[in-house]
Amino acid sequence: MSKQTGKRISKKFAAYPRLNPFGVGRNISAADLIDQSMLAYNGGRLREAAQLLAKKMLPNDGFIGMSLTGALTPAGLGKSCLIPLMKAGFVDWIVSTGANLYHDLHFGLDMKLHSGSPFLDDVVLHQDGVIRIYDVLFDYNVLLDTDAFVREVIQGPEFQKPMGTDEFHYLLGKYVHARQRKLGIKDSSVLATAYECGIPIFTSSPGDSSIGMNVAAMAMRDSKLLFDVNRDVNQTAAIVYHAKSTGHTSSVFILGGGSPKNFMLQTEPQIQEVMGIQEKGHDYFLQCTDARPDTGGLSGATPAEAVSWGKVDPDKLPDSVVCYTDSTIALPLLTAYMMARVKPRKLKCLYDSRDAILDTVRSKYLKTGTVSKVLTSRKIAKRASSVGLKKS
Repeated sequence: MSKQTGKRISKKFAAYPRLNPFGVGRNISAADLIDQSMLAYNGGRLREAAQLLAKKMLPNDGFIGMSLTGALTPAGLGKSCLIPLMKAGFVDWIVSTGANLYHDLHFGLDMKLHSGSPFLDDVVLHQDGVIRIYDVLFDYNVLLDTDAFVREVIQGPEFQKPMGTDEFHYLLGKYVHARQRKLGIKDSSVLATAYECGIPIFTSSPGDSSIGMNVAAMAMRDSKLLFDVNRDVNQTAAIVYHAKSTGHTSSVFILGGGSPKNFMLQTEPQIQEVMGIQEKGHDYFLQCTDARPDTGGLSGATPAEAVSWGKVDPDKLPDSVVCYTDSTIALPLLTAYMMARVKPRKLKCLYDSRDAILDTVRSKYLKTGTVSKVLTSRKIAKRASSVGLKKS
């Protein structure tokens, strides 16, 4: 090969490193495995995800919002991965399905779940009082005892009022934390850890879980507890605005998809479209999903599509990563990578400043509201004129 040809080829591939993997040895760490051996296809995307987290999302005290979909906590991922990430300061706020939080309670209350098989006879399991979540098994009494704990706790006076789901989970986490101390266990519950670390946890569909079912049942016994979903929508948007307005980045780390994904991403349209506050979208987007984009579902919607809604900053789109793999595979590897490559960060304890954060965005919205109303009125009048309508 001539020098000229060699230079031409080098220039052509200047932006692309050579694919030259290391041999996998007996003592290789998970972080080194990702960096050195996961170089293509979804292994390559997982490497990009890990490096995005470590090099761009977490540095400079960036804000990390995590959404949880799929049965992650019953598989033990709350205890093995989520809690270490939370305690290391790598997760600042969370949107989760209620089911993940309900099954998290089993671990916080030291109840037993078992590794089983997805090929068991479910009729026999039902007859024996055994519940199956794919290959996770537990006794039916685990549900009954968890339900009883929730109902007992929410009868307390501090629960007798409307509240955001973040406040509800904080209070519930306080009781789980106390029960863990009594049982002599620790670092077993995501809810208890969130209480301990001041990490707000929201549920986008609070009635869609056994926790919500128990809250609904107690309402029939004159419980005054109501979930304030309006506050949740505004509070999550306020957290994102707080991040951006204080000079920090706002990143989303999405496990699965579903309603929690949208609830986390809709914060930017809430700020821009609804409140009329100037913003550009989340800075970094990372999703681990097995959902396809071509079905039109939100779970598979790409970050490029999110740009069209104002959910993701178009200037940061090249840094977005979607890894098409099961979260139960990706999360342990990404957790190991972050624990090895990134120093623990100081906890932001966003729950402690929730009222002040909300007041800031409320004040900003009220200031921009008058201007937005004037502009909207002009647009409506102009549109009506263009189609030959007269103002009534």
